Amino acid sequence: QVQLVESGGGLVQPGGSLRLSCAASVSINSIPTKAWYRQAPGKQRELVAHITNVDSTNYADSVKGRFTISSDNAKNTVYLQMNSLKPEDTAVYYCHINGWVNSRLYDYWGQGTQVTVSS
Repeated sequence: QVQLVESGGGLVQPGGSLRLSCAASVSINSIPTKAWYRQAPGKQRELVAHITNVDSTNYADSVKGRFTISSDNAKNTVYLQMNSLKPEDTAVYYCHINGWVNSRLYDYWGQGTQVTVSS
């Protein structure tokens, strides 16, 4: 069973920074897509950022220029560096890995980590 364990969430003031981590129990080097999603109360889960196995990245318009996704394959960990945080970034953040590797489908979610941006 694949496990994804997120950490790094918390309470931060507007303008502050946090770095989220997602540690996987399997090698993530070849997994096609690693991503961070978020879900605010009363809203649908939305894609925040994703990174491919060739380090191509993509971001939601609302976080471009503020958030950076990265992957450390040696540590099987995906990161989300969040700077210039705004109250509207408040949500539960989820890590997700997805794609086919050697005829096996990977489609796993972490348990989520709460990020609250408030003064």
